[in-house]
Amino acid sequence: MSDVVNTAAESSVEKSLFAQRFRGYFPVVIDVETAGFNAKTDALLEIAASVLSLDENSGELSIDESICFNIEPFEGANLEPSALAFTGIDPTHPLRGNVQEAHALKEMFKLVRKKMKAAGCQRAVMVAHNAAFDLGFLNAAVERCNIKRSPFHPFVSFDTTTLSGLAYGQTVLAKACEAAQIDFDNSEAHSALYDTEKTAELFCTIVNKWRSLGGWPLA
Repeated sequence: MSDVVNTAAESSVEKSLFAQRFRGYFPVVIDVETAGFNAKTDALLEIAASVLSLDENSGELSIDESICFNIEPFEGANLEPSALAFTGIDPTHPLRGNVQEAHALKEMFKLVRKKMKAAGCQRAVMVAHNAAFDLGFLNAAVERCNIKRSPFHPFVSFDTTTLSGLAYGQTVLAKACEAAQIDFDNSEAHSALYDTEKTAELFCTIVNKWRSLGGWPLA
């Protein structure tokens, strides 16, 4: 019996700091730009992801690598004029370099799985600003593309809207970044890559600040 207990203890010790930090979850920061608010009917136009790294010595979380795709609207997708005007995206522009949803998702999932395995984690979890929106569009695209296995948990997410509301009293991304002393250029906003990397910076800042205040690891 003692051998079983010792083996379990050794297994726990061998886990990477990253795997210990989020209960085996691997947080991946995501942002989507869309042609509306309905994940089932409105086009997904851009998707970006930032994978993170956690320094085994300092415990600091930081951006490791980012990936971004311009998406060809799926067949029959709704393109809401007001949404296009808001984001400034022209999905028919010849220089956008659109790719099919399936290609974008498979390439993104390949990167996520590679980094997740290297970190010793078992499941990816989405980090996003107003995460329910982005997760809804990701799940809808996975279903449309008939992808059987997504690395992401289907409903668990880390929402920086909530976290920044707690940490800084701000829920708008630009204002939360300002409160966290992260540079934010409003003229660059509503680009999936820009918003993803700013959300990632915000998430890392909050997690690192919580650690510096003694909030993790728990005493």
